[in-house]
Amino acid sequence: MVHADNPAGPRGQSGAVPASVELVILGGGIMGLWAAVKAEQLGLETLLVDRQMFGQGASGGLLGALMPHMPDKWNEKKQFQFDALLSLEDEIASLEAATGMACGYRRSGRLIPLPKPHLRSIALRHSQDAGASWKQQGRQFHWHVLEEPASAGWPAASFCEAGLVHDTFAARVSPRGLIAALVAFLRSARHVRLAEGLDAERVDIATNRVVFAGGESTVFGRCIVAAGHRSFPLIEALSRPMPKAIGQPVKGQAALLKADVDPALPVIFLNGLYVVAHEGGHVAVGSTSEDAFADPYSTDSQLDDLVARARAVVPALERAQVIERWAGLRPKAIDRDPMVGPHPDHRQVIALTGGFKVSFGVAHRLADAALDASFGREMRIPASFTLENHLEVASR
Repeated sequence: MVHADNPAGPRGQSGAVPASVELVILGGGIMGLWAAVKAEQLGLETLLVDRQMFGQGASGGLLGALMPHMPDKWNEKKQFQFDALLSLEDEIASLEAATGMACGYRRSGRLIPLPKPHLRSIALRHSQDAGASWKQQGRQFHWHVLEEPASAGWPAASFCEAGLVHDTFAARVSPRGLIAALVAFLRSARHVRLAEGLDAERVDIATNRVVFAGGESTVFGRCIVAAGHRSFPLIEALSRPMPKAIGQPVKGQAALLKADVDPALPVIFLNGLYVVAHEGGHVAVGSTSEDAFADPYSTDSQLDDLVARARAVVPALERAQVIERWAGLRPKAIDRDPMVGPHPDHRQVIALTGGFKVSFGVAHRLADAALDASFGREMRIPASFTLENHLEVASR
């Protein structure tokens, strides 16, 4: 077992905690950071806190693949994700303009090898589905079925017996680049105060107060709980007893390789394996999904197997040096979808978590929904995303 290169760092020094604040956001990962940016734009006096340094948890990973749902059987959830992935392009452009920092975003597309003949007929049907559903405001995206990759060896022809899919809608972002830009934006904010190294022990509904480890506390008008998998016990403590937990942490492992490849190459996806080309000659490989684990921040043979699979699929990675091994815990809500919205019994407390594997693509839109909920407005999200839905599922 190997320790990852991302062990929990020293706790940041928090600033003075205000006695009261209009909005407190618990958790400074991708969800909480976007919520704080939206709060700043709305002029809300906000306190954003994290138990570590911002973006050091699951959001500090390596992959950054932004992939749409399959284009078949189109529904409300798929449309929401499509709209979010499309709007993220402009959100990141605005953030880069405001901060002067690059987020490593590129609409690179995605390649899905088709190793078996029956997969080709399915892919051809999906191509028609994409033609009908993957369009908005004059923009059309495609699910092309190709005979061979445009770039030889990306992926190897031996994995493409029946050809491969080229999805032109998928994109990628640098997770750490985007996190850094969001934090930089907030460090110059007028309405948002930042506090690192503050661990929220509980939300006291009787006094509308967040109590932190060490005894500090702050009174809030509204509280957004965006603390990743640590959100689940905070919310459960406010709820009636349920037979099931509302969510769980799922361990993921990934690696970063140094390789001389074109950063514009599409993301490769094959049976749970992601290969993502980034700027600077870096290629990210991942990821595992482990419900059971002994050490959340160690890497092991499961990551070794992923790297070996990536080397087989992409010959250019055969001798590429592994320069970082990463492990972390991602929040998976009981109904798998993101968990967003007011608590049915305490509407001043709003969930914003559970974006298992899709957080970077939809966090900005989910943050909008959480802020809408804080003002008592209707949230424009699928019903399956709501906290009420997840609480109902956990109660069965």
